[in-house]
Amino acid sequence: MVTIENLHKKFGKHQVLSGLNLTITEGGIFAVLGPNGSGKTTLIKSILGMVIPNKGNISVLGEDVKKNPDYRHKIDYLPQIANFPSNLKVKELIKMIKDLRKYTNEDERLIKLFKLEPFLDKKLGNLSGGTKQKVNLVLTFMFDSPLIILDEPTTGLDPISLIRLKDLIQTEKAKGKTILITSHIMGFVEEVSDEIVFLLEGKIYFKGTISKLKTQTNQPDFEHAIASILTDNHA
Repeated sequence: MVTIENLHKKFGKHQVLSGLNLTITEGGIFAVLGPNGSGKTTLIKSILGMVIPNKGNISVLGEDVKKNPDYRHKIDYLPQIANFPSNLKVKELIKMIKDLRKYTNEDERLIKLFKLEPFLDKKLGNLSGGTKQKVNLVLTFMFDSPLIILDEPTTGLDPISLIRLKDLIQTEKAKGKTILITSHIMGFVEEVSDEIVFLLEGKIYFKGTISKLKTQTNQPDFEHAIASILTDNHA
């Protein structure tokens, strides 16, 4: 599904990714974790073609990302910050995105799922952060792509919407899709992930199941296992 070989990326003098190698197989939920500055966003944006690496190769769905940008049509992406045109109404934005991509009726189901009907005629600039995130989720899940990338998807969500998001992720997984998630919410990661990828200083420190991580760090729970990694590497 996603293969990354010897990926390097510098911003000025700052080395963000340092020879990163990663293979993500088809189907399942993978969480990309790491402290701030570990390279999570740079990795995600490199997969999306939004950041050009200094060195290394990336293939997505069998396509070399440098040679054929068409692979992006097979990815649904939820950005961490939803920067929508503030003067557009919610229904206008949804229609615009539908027109840009292929036609879908899934938006109607998702609007009902996240209870967005009262907001369809409201301008995006007047919405709360949580409501914008629900719009963000509708735009992401209303297409049927084999790879879904969710950057901090829980931001601003109320508890009921969070439950609906978890159910939605599991439904997409059941269809055989591959889902990449970044999140700082360890409880959410533990609940939905099949495997985690932990980045530290631009390299893969750990890849595997959460139970394997707990065994490897000799810690009783996920949060202590993550804390153990960070403590050991900043001692």
